[in-house]
Amino acid sequence: MAALMKKIKLEISGLSYSQTQSGAYALVLSEAGGKRRLPIIIGGFEAQAIAIELEKMAPTRPLTHDLFKSFAEAFFISVKEVVIYNLVEGIFHAKLMCQQDGANDVEVDARTSDAIALAVRFNCPIYTYEFILSSAGIMIDEDNPGEAEKIVQEEAETEAAADPGNELSRMSKDELKQLLKSAIEDEAYEKAGRIRDELEKRK
Repeated sequence: MAALMKKIKLEISGLSYSQTQSGAYALVLSEAGGKRRLPIIIGGFEAQAIAIELEKMAPTRPLTHDLFKSFAEAFFISVKEVVIYNLVEGIFHAKLMCQQDGANDVEVDARTSDAIALAVRFNCPIYTYEFILSSAGIMIDEDNPGEAEKIVQEEAETEAAADPGNELSRMSKDELKQLLKSAIEDEAYEKAGRIRDELEKRK
């Protein structure tokens, strides 16, 4: 059990457009010093936020994640690390490990895509646990990296095809709003986030 709860550092190794889910992207995280990859499907807005920071581009106006960082720093709050701590029904759960002015750590739940967008801004490490990599990670072959990355992409596309977000695209705005209300009442915030993203695309 202790081995499964071992914390493993991850690095961002790829970000590509999903061919099976409109507006979605496949984010691939790599095991630091290892051969496993962890593919995660994220929304277009979060993918843009991650890509802009990785490429050190300067948007004309601050994005939401830039605003969060500026707000946090104004009150001497820093994000020390991001931890992808659970995987439930194909959905990754993450938390921010924050610290205010050297005080005790505070954990803040976040969507994994938002957490990673903030990790690249605060230049903090990203971790997960062995049990998550064991169940959702993909082993790559160093002798054939091209084929390995293709497998990672295919796995991410399979996840996208099975994602409930595909069903959301076929719902009306009124249906989405009702579903969003129900998701918030049930505290299903990951689901609510996907519904919100779909509504944003309709504007």
